[in-house]
Amino acid sequence: MASNLSLPVVASEDGLAGYMEQIKRFPLLDPEQEYMLAVRYRDEADQAAAHVLVTSHLRLVAKIAMGYRYYGLPVSDLIAEGNLGLMRAVKKFEPEKGFRLATYAMWWIKASINEYVLNSWSLVKVGTVAAQKKLFFNLRRMKAKLGVYEEGDMAPHNARAIAEELNVSEADVVDMNRRLSRQDASLNLPVGEEGDLQRQDLLVDDGPNQETMLAEAEERRLGRQLLRDALSGLNDRERHIILERRLRSQPTTLEELGRHYGISRERVRQIENRAFTKLQTAVRAAATALEKRGAEVALPI
Repeated sequence: MASNLSLPVVASEDGLAGYMEQIKRFPLLDPEQEYMLAVRYRDEADQAAAHVLVTSHLRLVAKIAMGYRYYGLPVSDLIAEGNLGLMRAVKKFEPEKGFRLATYAMWWIKASINEYVLNSWSLVKVGTVAAQKKLFFNLRRMKAKLGVYEEGDMAPHNARAIAEELNVSEADVVDMNRRLSRQDASLNLPVGEEGDLQRQDLLVDDGPNQETMLAEAEERRLGRQLLRDALSGLNDRERHIILERRLRSQPTTLEELGRHYGISRERVRQIENRAFTKLQTAVRAAATALEKRGAEVALPI
């Protein structure tokens, strides 16, 4: 399904109420309507049918997205990510299975929003461990269940209870609680007495500057051109052997090339060395000619 279906969008957080009113205008579908539209989309790739299926479930996306609003991310972005999950669900929905699209789509919507939240949180690295993902999304709920609302480290018995419930270590609970309690510092925060500087103005960039990167890219381009020109001066067998022996991430063995050409292993080695010498000579000659014209070229060999 194309991801550019014409859907309502939340222009800003202030426009959330208007968006909610707008999506209420799309009618809900009864089971028979939903089934017929799903079959038409699957069998005929009917985009109009897909559009009706998606728009009739926008309220479901908004409801799920609102459950993630406490993670400090714009609700508009959460809804947009949830809508992408909904469209994926419509694409993969199999109406003959007997369940409703909302039941199936709910998991795709949550997965899409979950991934967005995890990728957006700069203070926690939980993308690779399933148990930590579970802890990340359930810690606030568990704390509310235990009546833990104060900031700072939680009491050991509360950490222990949450760890047992979610099958993680107490240390993981304490660490995640500390991370979620911190606030990100904006790089646009004014600093200094006059407030005429931002935090990002004081950051040191240790990476190469744009001029250096451009020069290195130009060197690589010229080096590849020299190598291509030099390879064109070899005969077919020499060029093939050099490519297989010197320019592959996993070089072909001398025995394999010998069998290919019907010659000995030693003969292949001699051809390789001779071709490599010719290649070096041609590249150096071309580089010298360029240097005379004022170009500095890094030899590729």
